[in-house]
Amino acid sequence: MKLCVYSTRPYDRDYLGRASLATEHELEFLETRLNLDTAALAQGSTGVCCFVDDDLRAEVLERLAALGVRLIVLRATGFNNVDLPRADALGLTVMRVSHYSPHSVAEFAVGLMLSLNRRIHKAYARVREGNFLLDGLMGFDMNGKTVAVIGTGKIGAATARILLGFGCRVLATDQQPDPALTELGCAYVPLEQALGEADIVTLHVPLTPQTHHLIDAAALARMRPGSMLINTSRGALVDATALIGALKARRLAAVGLDVYEEESHLYFQNLSDEIIDDDIFMRLLGFPNVLITGHQAFFTHEAMTTIAETTLRNVADFTAGRRNENTLSAGQVIATAG
Repeated sequence: MKLCVYSTRPYDRDYLGRASLATEHELEFLETRLNLDTAALAQGSTGVCCFVDDDLRAEVLERLAALGVRLIVLRATGFNNVDLPRADALGLTVMRVSHYSPHSVAEFAVGLMLSLNRRIHKAYARVREGNFLLDGLMGFDMNGKTVAVIGTGKIGAATARILLGFGCRVLATDQQPDPALTELGCAYVPLEQALGEADIVTLHVPLTPQTHHLIDAAALARMRPGSMLINTSRGALVDATALIGALKARRLAAVGLDVYEEESHLYFQNLSDEIIDDDIFMRLLGFPNVLITGHQAFFTHEAMTTIAETTLRNVADFTAGRRNENTLSAGQVIATAG
């Protein structure tokens, strides 16, 4: 099969290229993102391989189908950028990477907590300038603090286990509680209670119509004053405008974001010599207690290896006429992320 790989970075070419060596599939790597204008580049391909910021709305899917594309294979877990009902109607098969390394995102989320709490990023910048003063760098012991883990799929569960190891009191919310986490000491409570009691809130749910702006102005008002918010899942879980309001009101002590609601025009590209005209993003960058990274929580050797291998296995299963656990269909509802 010929597979057109959009949004290719050097590491994608490396990992997917090595994973494809044992196959007969032909991979065409494109740096450009998939959208209505670039869909024509898939001419002659049976499948397209896409990432989180590729545009797979109805009009794009229709253009791909008209070109003879039959497979949409996502090298990511989330599929909120895909119009699944339209894909079904067009006879397109959509497959994803339902699981890679949950530890990659979980460890990064905890890393953000530690960096914000102990001001590690600020201390690094100070020492680089020869400033060894400790003023303004005081943090708190994680041991004994209450952390709300919102969503306890594989990533949320891995995060909860790390936090339990720190001696934290872990409150969890999920439509499907994990008995194994309960046995370890996690307490499942309603979202409102978790927000109100937690010193740290970390998000690990997928983006669906039900979770869009899960953390809005009302949720932020419920959060404990002086608490920390971490989001390594999907940007639109958090209402960025409401978040700015909460920060200006001094309700939150710290915010760590690896994702951003309107990240598609920013992330995975070098804009260091450009003027960024996203006023909300730039306002968030201006807060001294906000730490933003560029959607890198997933980015480990183990995760990239699994993503590449699973992507090629999906292509092989499609070619053989097999559905697997990564095959998506319209109306599919996922209760937990990862």
